Amino acid sequence: MSMETTAWTQLHSVMNAQPESRPFARATLRRIGAFARPHRTRIAQFVVLGVATALLAVATPVLAGHVVDAIVTGDDEGTVVRLALLIALIAVAEAALGILGRRLSATLGEGLILDLRTAVFDHVQRMPVAFFTRTRTGALVSRLNNDVIGAQRAFSNTLSGVVSNLVTLLLTLAVMLTLSWQITLLALALLPVFVIPARRMGSRMARMQREAAALNAAMGTRMTERFSAPGATLVKLFGRPEQESEEFAARARRVADIGVRTATAQSVFITALTLVSALALALVYGLGGWFALRGTLEPGAVVSLALLLTRLYAPLTSLAGARVEVMSALVSFERVFEVLDLKPLIEEKADAREIGEGPVAVEFDDVRFGYPSADKVSLASLEEVASLDTRGGEEVLKGISFRAEPGQTVALVGSSGAGKSTIAQLLPRLYDVDEGAVCVGDEDIRDLTARSLRETIGMVTQDGHLFHDTVRANLLLARPTATEDELWDALRRARLDDLVRSLPDGLDTVVGERGYRLSGGERQRMTIARLLLARQRVVILDEATAHLDNTSEAAVQEALTEALEGRTAIVIAHRLSTIRAADQILVVEAGQIVERGTHDELLAAGGRYAELHRTQFEERDSAKVSNGIDQKDTKLDSIIATI
Repeated sequence: MSMETTAWTQLHSVMNAQPESRPFARATLRRIGAFARPHRTRIAQFVVLGVATALLAVATPVLAGHVVDAIVTGDDEGTVVRLALLIALIAVAEAALGILGRRLSATLGEGLILDLRTAVFDHVQRMPVAFFTRTRTGALVSRLNNDVIGAQRAFSNTLSGVVSNLVTLLLTLAVMLTLSWQITLLALALLPVFVIPARRMGSRMARMQREAAALNAAMGTRMTERFSAPGATLVKLFGRPEQESEEFAARARRVADIGVRTATAQSVFITALTLVSALALALVYGLGGWFALRGTLEPGAVVSLALLLTRLYAPLTSLAGARVEVMSALVSFERVFEVLDLKPLIEEKADAREIGEGPVAVEFDDVRFGYPSADKVSLASLEEVASLDTRGGEEVLKGISFRAEPGQTVALVGSSGAGKSTIAQLLPRLYDVDEGAVCVGDEDIRDLTARSLRETIGMVTQDGHLFHDTVRANLLLARPTATEDELWDALRRARLDDLVRSLPDGLDTVVGERGYRLSGGERQRMTIARLLLARQRVVILDEATAHLDNTSEAAVQEALTEALEGRTAIVIAHRLSTIRAADQILVVEAGQIVERGTHDELLAAGGRYAELHRTQFEERDSAKVSNGIDQKDTKLDSIIATI
């Protein structure tokens, strides 16, 4: 079977492919237009440039025909030379305009994509924590990289030719009709071969683009998980390298397969159209030559028609390919807009107020809360599931009420899953309550600006998260304007200055992903230093020492003594010895406060707190006997009791 037959056979299968079942909404095009509106001046300039380029493209074949006629009729040499020089000048001008147009198109496309990428990033920043706990990181990053780049290709590559090709096509047809309407109509008889595959190919390419985007996101997610420090550790401890390699290769093979299918389909499409244009050119030479020999058509007109035909089918081929590119880009735009359409659950009011100066109180007033269902905070495509989990909304907190006066420490204790961390997450407004109110400085936090909440409330969690950046950058996250002396002061108060001075590059030492180049206790003290630097008036400690050994915990507790001084504090503690000096202890069980009081009052009451205290210290005493521990816990308790 010849190559031509193979090409037409594959083109036939493309033409008979099932069309895209879900048409693109006009709303998508309107939204793309909204992003393009600020760049309308450049768009107008580009259109004018495209028209000028099209005029030059049509002028050259006409002048070439005049050259042939001048030679045939025996005109003087000066006429031929002048026409040749004019053709050369047009070629130079066309090249210059082409470069200028490409630059203008690239500038326009990059500007539009910059706006789009920034909009997506800013929107994702506003999403609630629940969005990030459900979304696969690789899938989300793919939206900001692969899909935005896909849209960028349409503007940078396709837009540069659409306007000029369209104008060139119309002008070429007009000139060809004036030269010979018969030859022009016969050449146009092959036009359906361009139109029909273009329409069907666009739908086919859209389907393959969606499939490729989903596969790339899945592969990216797997790499993100496996290449992180905890993920790599887990694979080394429990994973099987051979199986991991096979699974990754299978995903990569599917990506490669669809890439081959896409490239093959595009190649077959363009090759078939090029073949049709060659056949049309043969038609022009044959029929035009016959007319010229009969004296009904000038020889120069035949040459002009042949050259114009190349200018006719080239724009047709380009425009047909542009439709394929645009359809693929629309898929990318739809995937990006899908993220933008996911409304943040937490919105700042237009008239939001700032928190007043001075010490502030914290109050929970009959707070009821249930975590939102997946359909309110996530997308099935970002979770890489067929459909979202419909569960959610069950009450986790059931009428929580308490008040921490300025400078007081309120401790939350209770069983795992009782709702302690949920209470802590509501205070900095990581979630909004369903009923009741959370107040800071006697103001409902829903009436306050997000910036003032960040400046007022600080939180230290048990994982001590740090970015893969320098010590300096991780500290400056809390207060970008901090001076060098202030950084060292915060490190000193966090009992970390000696360690940082011993590092190879001091403050400019990179701590590694999630701070894994530091020990657990060092990471925690780094987060405390960040808290001290921020100088926030309300501090939340969510089991900040839960996973530390006794030595690290003692160092962290000394740093916490500095951090809590003069601040209103909410402390969640697993070890009850760490909250003996709290002004008020709340015992939380099943989303309710079942007991409240001081350490001595709750022990005397003999309730749930006393039971937890007795169980915990019996376990500790047993561990002391079995391990021979003597003075360490006693020393630790004496340090903790000063908080």
